[in-house]
Amino acid sequence: MEGGGGLGWCISFLPRVLGNLPPGWPLRDGGRLWTCCPAAAWPHASGPACLISWSSLQIFDVGENLTVPDEFTVEERQTGMWWRHLVAGGGAGAVSRTCTAPLDRLKVLMQVHASRSNNMCIVGGFTQMIREGGARSLWRGNGINVIKIAPESAIKFMAYEQIKRLVGSDQETLRIHERLVAGSLAGAIAQSSIYPMEVLKTRMALRKTGQYSGMLDCARKILAREGMAAFYKGYVPNMLGIIPYAGIDLAVYETLKNAWLQRYAVNSADPGVFVLLACGTMSSTCGQLASYPLALVRTRMQAQASIEGAPEVTMSSLFKQILRTEGAFGLYRGLAPNFMKVIPAVSISYVVYENLKITLGVQSR
Repeated sequence: MEGGGGLGWCISFLPRVLGNLPPGWPLRDGGRLWTCCPAAAWPHASGPACLISWSSLQIFDVGENLTVPDEFTVEERQTGMWWRHLVAGGGAGAVSRTCTAPLDRLKVLMQVHASRSNNMCIVGGFTQMIREGGARSLWRGNGINVIKIAPESAIKFMAYEQIKRLVGSDQETLRIHERLVAGSLAGAIAQSSIYPMEVLKTRMALRKTGQYSGMLDCARKILAREGMAAFYKGYVPNMLGIIPYAGIDLAVYETLKNAWLQRYAVNSADPGVFVLLACGTMSSTCGQLASYPLALVRTRMQAQASIEGAPEVTMSSLFKQILRTEGAFGLYRGLAPNFMKVIPAVSISYVVYENLKITLGVQSR
């Protein structure tokens, strides 16, 4: 995968995906919901009707941690249809992560190894990976990345349901600030539970040929050499990154959408799918730009012992070191492949999710 070919195909494929979307259908980009809710066009639509429209693809996973889990209607809970949606979403996430794994591994390598003296580019990074370990090495770390989908999704969903009750909301659909609080807390709980798997994913992605025989061997060696604390390196910046991403993403999306409606909407309160796509893209970009330095510091802390002779550093000292040696640009190493994988992942997730829904007998909402 050379960085541009797969991306170009997915860009050309995206208009066909959008053209086949039924009215009121949403898209997800990373942690952002692109909503085309009937209530926008019909303000008097009921809460459940709106929920049915915008929640159907919230369980999509494109390789990044989702902030706000899915919500299900009472009917879906009673009929047991909710778990089929989760299975279809998990399967779609597994396929999309596998297809975009080379870009994800390249992002991790650039976050950890790229510097002014080693200005790793996209083509050079792929060439280096293939030269060191062959084509199969492009998928290093993908196994654990796929395996952690199930526990993370399950824990996040259960935590979200409990937190909804704690915030005192009796409504089926939470208000925006309630979703922000409940989603962020649920994400933090899920991340805390599976965080050792995040560290394993980073170490497996950075490993050299023959360094580990597999995930269990990697875990055993980390435990023997560094102790249990090694599995929580980078935990603090990881938790801190959840709130700015979710808050900025939601705030920018609502601000842009409302600004467009106030300026250009005349007889309709529906901005249209492409306006919503633009708002979703901008809000997701702003959220990622705000939280990316924390993600980079988290990855470098997770990788510390995998770099020979690397000294133990704290989050604040690592920030200072990067700013001193590389400048502000150093906090955004690997951002390009991170953005490049979004469109392919969303397109692949959509196709796989729709096919899995048919296989599992899930009715479209």
